[in-house]
Amino acid sequence: MVTRRYWLFKSEPSDYSFDDLVSEDNQTAEWDGVRNYTARNHLRDDVQVGDGVLVYHSNIQPPSIVGTAIVIRDSYPDCTAWDVNSAHPDPKSTPDNPRWFMVDIRAEAPLSNDVSLAQIKATPGLENMSLLKRARLSIHPVTEQEWEIIMELASR
Repeated sequence: MVTRRYWLFKSEPSDYSFDDLVSEDNQTAEWDGVRNYTARNHLRDDVQVGDGVLVYHSNIQPPSIVGTAIVIRDSYPDCTAWDVNSAHPDPKSTPDNPRWFMVDIRAEAPLSNDVSLAQIKATPGLENMSLLKRARLSIHPVTEQEWEIIMELASR
């Protein structure tokens, strides 16, 4: 049996928000456009169907976790990389030699209360979150304990 893992996926809500995900058919969407090798490696090698996702909105005030989702499709080549008309093409990535990968996720629920970056920084048990150590990454592993603490913060 595969153990469920947990992740934090960052997005800028002006580009793609949790509300956008909720409004998609079946509340399902591709998580594409990741162009950092460490984040790509997480998507390609580690993220699996059934894993939990915290959706984090960056570049807003305050930056916050706003909802949860679940991974519904394992990684596959990110076709937006070889689409010259996409927002993030990469001419070095091709269908025969893909450089970038994506997964599909489905919205689960908005959080009852958003969990801000300031709350995360101030909460015991969250001081070692990858988000705080490598803030620029768009995909972060989250421990089960961190997930549970965040769910508790969101319920307050």
